Amino acid sequence: MNAIKQLLQKLHDNKITVEEAYLKLKEAPFEDIGYAKVDLHRKLRQGESEVIYGAGKTPSQISGIIDVMKSHGQDTVLITRLSRESADELKLMGCNIDYHPDAKAGIYGKIPEPEGSSFILVSTGGTSDIPVAEEAALTAEVMGNRVIRLYDVGVSGLHRVLSHVDDIMSASVIIAVAGMEGALASVLGGLADCPVIAVPTSVGYGASFGGVSALLAMLNSCASGVSVVNIDNGFGAGYLASMINKIRTEGEKS
Repeated sequence: MNAIKQLLQKLHDNKITVEEAYLKLKEAPFEDIGYAKVDLHRKLRQGESEVIYGAGKTPSQISGIIDVMKSHGQDTVLITRLSRESADELKLMGCNIDYHPDAKAGIYGKIPEPEGSSFILVSTGGTSDIPVAEEAALTAEVMGNRVIRLYDVGVSGLHRVLSHVDDIMSASVIIAVAGMEGALASVLGGLADCPVIAVPTSVGYGASFGGVSALLAMLNSCASGVSVVNIDNGFGAGYLASMINKIRTEGEKS
């Protein structure tokens, strides 16, 4: 249930007054802190709070944005594309960041407990694709989803995929992360009855053109139900997978 539904439910249950609800809705949709306009109504509009893109931002800027989010009730903040150096500096500044080096992501606060039994399956063609896959997996977990990781199951050893058919068949959505020729998404799309989100990575030799070959192969997949995000965009895949999985989770409640 998103924040605005919770607010209306409290009003319906007489836990808050009309005036209190009105003041809550009247809050400014963003806070301008000079170098950033922090979106405070993102969760009301889209169901998830704003995420900080760490690349190109100084630790001081990241810390300032986190402070604004905290002051408006956001308990968990995800910082993507965060360098180890910036994470270390944030910790020295007193900002308690849990840094995940594989994903190059930082998490301020606790990862929430997942709701429901449905889960997102995050898979990779090879070990070299794990950094992008971890960005996707952590994004989904921060947004309250159950995640199962299935790494290094590329098509050069198809038996590795087939040994996990039960998980593939049971997932509510699958994220397929692969470089080279990007064939994993088509294989999984041909096995699963759920949506498959394909993530091309920049892993591969010269003719892979930094992920373009995998991107084009995934776009041309003959498997139905495969959609594609941009090269190395683990965050985008994790966010979309969360939206899909939460539809299943809401269905379990009803």
